[in-house]
Amino acid sequence: MPDFAPFFPLIAISLGVLFAVGFIWVATKLMWKVAEPNEALIISGLTRGTLETREGMDFKIVTGKGALVLPGLQTVRPLSLTLNETELKVSCVTSQGIQVIVEGVVIYKIGDAPPFIANAARRFLGQQPKMESQVYNVFEGHLRSIIGSMTVEEIIRERDKLASQVRSASGVEMEKLGLVVDSLQIKDLQDPTGYIQNIAKPHIAQVKMEARIAEATRNREAAEKEAEAAALIADAQSVSAIRQSVAQANAERARANAAQAGPLAEATARQQVVVQETEVAKLEADREEQKLQTSIRKPADAKAYAKRTDAEGQKAADISAAEALARRTELEAQANARRTELQAQANATAAAAAAGATKVTGEAEAAATRAKGDAAASAIKAKALAEADGIKARAEALGTNQDAVISQQLAENMPAIIAAAAEPFSHVGQMTVLNGGEGVNKMLGGILAQAGDYLPALASALRKGEDTKRQAKAPGA
Repeated sequence: MPDFAPFFPLIAISLGVLFAVGFIWVATKLMWKVAEPNEALIISGLTRGTLETREGMDFKIVTGKGALVLPGLQTVRPLSLTLNETELKVSCVTSQGIQVIVEGVVIYKIGDAPPFIANAARRFLGQQPKMESQVYNVFEGHLRSIIGSMTVEEIIRERDKLASQVRSASGVEMEKLGLVVDSLQIKDLQDPTGYIQNIAKPHIAQVKMEARIAEATRNREAAEKEAEAAALIADAQSVSAIRQSVAQANAERARANAAQAGPLAEATARQQVVVQETEVAKLEADREEQKLQTSIRKPADAKAYAKRTDAEGQKAADISAAEALARRTELEAQANARRTELQAQANATAAAAAAGATKVTGEAEAAATRAKGDAAASAIKAKALAEADGIKARAEALGTNQDAVISQQLAENMPAIIAAAAEPFSHVGQMTVLNGGEGVNKMLGGILAQAGDYLPALASALRKGEDTKRQAKAPGA
């Protein structure tokens, strides 16, 4: 077993040294005080203040470092350097005599300089809750003083100026308390009398009016835009409807044209046939009219002209005969008178009775001759007047009842017309009739019907002829 006896003194010394070091460390730990960054340590007892705090004080201020404090001989107490906040609600009267309530907040702290810490330590060390009431009282007094020199309008418009003036006025007192104001803000301004509301009413009314005007303007613009959009939509719909209608109409027209193509072609063909038939009918009518002119009207005109010429010749002959008879009677009367005169002159010496008888005889012959001439002249005049009246009556009849006159002329000339219709049979040497008497009747009926077919054309030709004569006579009348 090893012998440790020689080492006991060394071990004892080592343990003593360790105990001494541990004791010193523990004692130092207990006596060494370190200030937090946001606090100051106030050490009093067995010490003297620094040069800054020596006047009137006998304590030590430690900030941001440590200090050895002897227990039982020295006392150390912390003083907080953190920010503090105090709410303000102060009733004030403005220069206008209007009561207002000012609400604000003051943010403050103990100053970092030793004089501020020393002043705060004297007043608030161990009594920091009293700091808030002290600050409230300081700012309450200064707020009332400054607001009393301002109007409500100035307070409303110049809140920063109000806060700056309050801070400046309270700076000296706050320094004596060891405090520094970091911020002073006016949060609200209440008006129990309603003055601020009344001030704001005109502006509010103006703003409301402008807002209503702006809203009405926006609504009008929106309505105009909506109306324009609706008009554009309506125009687009109208154009679309028109295009659809046009397209539908074109389609319907195309379908109708396609459906009508066949009937239209057929109708066109029929129309062309009718036109050709009409042209043929016109040509036939012209041919019939030409034939009527050649076969009926011209002979009738020739016969009428011959009759008119014969009547005029007969009239001239009658007039010439009457004139000749009158001339002869006159010459005979003159000759008889001359002869009687010569006989009277030759027989001047005859007896008065013979002379008277001769005179009576001459007068009687002259009277007879004159009576004969007058009778002939009267007959001629009566015939001429009768013919003139007949012509006049015929002209009036043609003007008033042309059909009746033409019918009369046709009736008068009917035998000649029937004879002309039967003319072709005059060259027939022998003719065989079937069905006996009925066949003869049919043949005669056909002749009469053929003659009757010419009557309308003949009547039309006579009307045209009479109209032409009247038009020719009208200028001379």
